[in-house]
Amino acid sequence: MEQKRKLSIICFSGDFDRALAAFTLATGSAACNWEVTMFFTFWGLNILKKKPGRKFIGRSLKARMFNFLMGGSAKMPMSRLNFGGMSPKLMTGMMKRNNVATFTELREAAVALDINLIACEMAMNILEVTRDDLIDEVKEVIGVATFLRYSEDAQVLFI
Repeated sequence: MEQKRKLSIICFSGDFDRALAAFTLATGSAACNWEVTMFFTFWGLNILKKKPGRKFIGRSLKARMFNFLMGGSAKMPMSRLNFGGMSPKLMTGMMKRNNVATFTELREAAVALDINLIACEMAMNILEVTRDDLIDEVKEVIGVATFLRYSEDAQVLFI
């Protein structure tokens, strides 16, 4: 019996276009019957926040400011040419007109395809993000050692 191919994506960036790339690769791989794990750390945690807009999350002033400025999945900037926050909206419109899955649709597809959405415990501790701050579809909160075990024999991408 052939072993199932594996893909592990480290989502470090909270940029809109990089999130699109990560979810496009993840859902495409899962649709081809690959086992896919997405590990969200630091700014990538923004992609998994339950509340899509700007919220003060955390106890300390620094954590509250970082989390507010990151803004949740509805406030992800483009990595280049952000145009004051307009670019993600423009890009989403272009995607719809060209019948390409939007970020929201890709995230929903990831859940439907049973992709392992996993949050980084260390980054959550630093940014004072709790499990309750994340979408319900996050399967686990783990550390690097567990992620490495999950990623054994996998192709690993850092986005």
